[in-house]
Formats: sequence, C-alpha cells, structure tokens
Amino acid sequence: MPDIRVQLLPHARGLPLPAYATDGAAGFDLVAAVAGPVAIPPGGRALIPTGLRMALPAGHELQVRPRSGLALKHGITLANAPGTIDEDYRGEIGVILLNAGHENFVVERGMRIAQAVLAPVTRAVLIEADLDATARGAGGFGSTGHG
Repeated sequence: MPDIRVQLLPHARGLPLPAYATDGAAGFDLVAAVAGPVAIPPGGRALIPTGLRMALPAGHELQVRPRSGLALKHGITLANAPGTIDEDYRGEIGVILLNAGHENFVVERGMRIAQAVLAPVTRAVLIEADLDATARGAGGFGSTGHG
C-alpha cells in the first residue's frame, strides 16, 4: 500500500485522521473542519474545508466522491463529482457540497461529508493527427441506440 503523508491544519485539531472504515473499503471519509454550522439551502453549494493537506504518491490522484447516504437521505452530492486532487497539489483539501434536496442541509464540525479514493493515473502524449472513421462517427449523446 502506498503512503499518503497528511498534515492536519490548526482548524482540524481534534478531528480524526482519515481512515478506511473496513478492510474492504475503497475510500476513506473526509470530515468537515468547520468552526460552526454551515447551512446549505436547496440548490445551494458551499466549499467545506477538511483541514487536511496531503502529499500523494507519484503517479496517483485522490478522487473525492459523494457519500451515498448523504445523497439518498438529503440530496447532498458534490458539484464536481468526482473531484480530483493532483499529486503535486499541497493546499488544503476542500469539498464543494451541492444541496440537490428540498430542505436546508446543515454541515456540522466533524460530519463525514465525502469519501476519497486513491487511484493510479495514466498520462498520455497528445499528438495532432487526422482521425480514422468509425461506425458511430460524430454521433452525440444517445446516438448508440442504447438509451
């Protein structure tokens, strides 16, 4: 398993270090490092701090994803799901919560707000070229006839 070095910022003191909840969990939870409650109205969004800085291993990204329980129970998702934390980013990790529900949602200190999955990254060399034809061609959304 690769190591992720984690720095707790002052406003995260007293909050748990991220950890995998079970042996088979793909991701670990990120918690809100807010000083006080943050209300997000229906249709609104807010950048919620985690109080964490991380140094990811080379060749990896951290994918920040919604928590299924918050999505089902409250309509809370991420505005940019999945969010990507690049290996060379050293700032605080923030989570952009979006309230797609019908009621105000209140984020409390220490609340589990997202999950993070470490994933390998494959980088490509982009080459300008003419492209070959395919059966689909330039067909857009729904053009494959499968939905």
